[in-house]
Amino acid sequence: MPKMLKSLAALLFVPMLLTPLAIQAQDAAPTEQTAKDAERAARDAAKAEEKARKQQEKEAAKLEKEREKEARAAEKAAAKQASADADAAEEASEDAKEAAKESGTADAVTIVESIPTLPTPDKADPDNILFLDLSTGGRVSIQLYPEIAPNHVERVKTLARQGFYDGIIFHRVIDGFMAQTGDPTGTGTGGSDLPDVAAEFNKFPHLRGSLSMARAQDPNSANSQFFIVFYPRFSLDNSYTNFGRVFSGMQFVDSIPRGEPPTAPARILQASLKTQNKPEPNYAAVAQPAEQAISVDDLNAPITN
Repeated sequence: MPKMLKSLAALLFVPMLLTPLAIQAQDAAPTEQTAKDAERAARDAAKAEEKARKQQEKEAAKLEKEREKEARAAEKAAAKQASADADAAEEASEDAKEAAKESGTADAVTIVESIPTLPTPDKADPDNILFLDLSTGGRVSIQLYPEIAPNHVERVKTLARQGFYDGIIFHRVIDGFMAQTGDPTGTGTGGSDLPDVAAEFNKFPHLRGSLSMARAQDPNSANSQFFIVFYPRFSLDNSYTNFGRVFSGMQFVDSIPRGEPPTAPARILQASLKTQNKPEPNYAAVAQPAEQAISVDDLNAPITN
């Protein structure tokens, strides 16, 4: 009997020993699963980080290629502009020589040599480059010549900085001759509030693209109006102050509607100096406001053909 009791007690004690082991096994299972999940999450994070790094490297390489492409395009454009500037300078020199030959003087060489040596557009002071953004669809680039007409150049630069020329029409445009602007009234009789400028007549000939100051009968009556010559007009030499020349965008001057005044006049949307770094306007989006009718009798037309 005692042996039986001992056996029974032993059987009852075994479950008591197994229960903690089962509980311990159950506690260990979640811990092992958590470790696996953490390891998997770490691998996924590492993969995501590697993918993001590769994407960044890909985008950086793409951006670098775009920058190199833009740099090559800018270099190409600069080379093209330099070539155009050189051609313009050569054309100016040839035109000046031709003007001297056609002037009828006995010593044409002396006249050519007496014309001041002017820098080419690419070597000019950026503050002496005038931009006229025209309603005809583009930017006209003009080199100003303070070497031959310092006061006239300074006047136009001052008015351009003030925004005086913005919106002014070309009120007198004669085919084969010139396009005149600079009058805020649009009649040819107006000007700025600044005093008139004394004449600075010089030996530089009026060639195609020349920028010259308009005036009344008094040689010292120039103020704000100027004109751009379509074709050489040597009869204006030493009678009107020549102070600059178009070197780019002359096609937009050629497109200015003719008339005195034109039925639908072109206008200067914006006048600025290169140093002002003003962007070109959206030419297509610029609406032409209705103009008040102007009669020929309202015009002041001091320039003769």
